[in-house]
Amino acid sequence: MRTSASTQPKVDGDGQPDGRAPSGSQTLLRGLDVLEAVAEGPVGLPELAARLELTRSTTHRLAAALVDRRYLNFVPREGYTLGPKLLELGFHAQQQKDLPRVARPYLEALAASTEDTVHLGVLDKGRALYLDKIPGRRRIEISSRVGERQPLRSTGLGKALILDQDERGWVELYDGEEGTCSVSRDDWLGRMRDYARKGHAFDLEENEDRIRCIAAPLRDVSGRIVGAISLSSAAQYLDDGRMKEIAVDVRATADAISRELGWVDSRSTGSAEG
Repeated sequence: MRTSASTQPKVDGDGQPDGRAPSGSQTLLRGLDVLEAVAEGPVGLPELAARLELTRSTTHRLAAALVDRRYLNFVPREGYTLGPKLLELGFHAQQQKDLPRVARPYLEALAASTEDTVHLGVLDKGRALYLDKIPGRRRIEISSRVGERQPLRSTGLGKALILDQDERGWVELYDGEEGTCSVSRDDWLGRMRDYARKGHAFDLEENEDRIRCIAAPLRDVSGRIVGAISLSSAAQYLDDGRMKEIAVDVRATADAISRELGWVDSRSTGSAEG
């Protein structure tokens, strides 16, 4: 029997039967869309509905539910803003993003695929502090130890940690660090400019005789450098050609860890050659 048009259920502008809520998964996705739209700044109901391409009634239902759960605030004459619940969740998410724990599986994978020693470090009191070390499988001994601090000027890890500094900061660091450097200031600055452009740094036996290193920075959600990883091996295993090749893998590993920390890559693809 054919159903007459008068008995067909009415649908609203969102394709849902009038008076009925969307399915659970659809409601969840729409709620997330609301949060992302409001993240850009306070927005009123009419504009929010337009952005989401939903009716005002559906948008109001979604927003009201989020206000009730403290994911959103509603400010008269301004509109909806992000609520305190998101601050709580953000704090807990940050606490769970412990850098060594997040980085460890990536470091292990890099060490396994290259057979070289891999480090994780952070900037601490003007030095590179080593937080983790995955030994390689080659018959060489890399003298670094977890918990020790190494110079910024001569180590690959240290250079990667300061790639975002301006040239004045590099000069102050070069002149201020204790001990002699095997590279002149002008040559060192030239290398740092090149490293900053390419997004990774080299240690060409500057910190330890016959040991070479490739390092790349780790970034958080703000894009700020919060750490670095490095791959080290004997010069016989890291000639100029292999260093250029491995730099691609080190950069890719650093970028993967950074994405785990919330970083979004907005750079154009560039060369990883050293």
